[in-house]
Amino acid sequence: MNDIVDTLMNDGRFTTLVTAINRASLLQGLMEPNTITLFAPTNEAFSKLPSGTMEFFLDNPPELEKLLTYHIIAQRLLASELYDADSNPTVEGSMLTIYTDDGEIKVNGFDIIQADIYATNGIIHAINTVLMPKYMSEKIASGRVPSINLIY
Repeated sequence: MNDIVDTLMNDGRFTTLVTAINRASLLQGLMEPNTITLFAPTNEAFSKLPSGTMEFFLDNPPELEKLLTYHIIAQRLLASELYDADSNPTVEGSMLTIYTDDGEIKVNGFDIIQADIYATNGIIHAINTVLMPKYMSEKIASGRVPSINLIY
């Protein structure tokens, strides 16, 4: 079994995420023997972002780090544990809302498209959306971030 980064790299659906992780200097941290949960946006999720959004984040590593760490919970949570999770603090510091709807697990209202992808240092849940913390809307309103449809 591989660590989180190798698992993402070996799965062709997460190349954009791996590029972003590397650009935000989070690569080494996600290879260490931690026990984390990563809600991993697929390449398709990143492609849904409005034009210029990903370029903004790639050109601003501190903002990219905040965005990416909003997808990480500092404990290992299997899908079966998410059914009772309600909300959890992210490494970034904001809360993720987790609930079920007709038996489907939702994170901030969006689907987990594949749960329980195991890695030596945590668990990955593939998601079809890039999640963003609420405070980023303030940056967008001030013009410091391109106009994006916030998802939180």
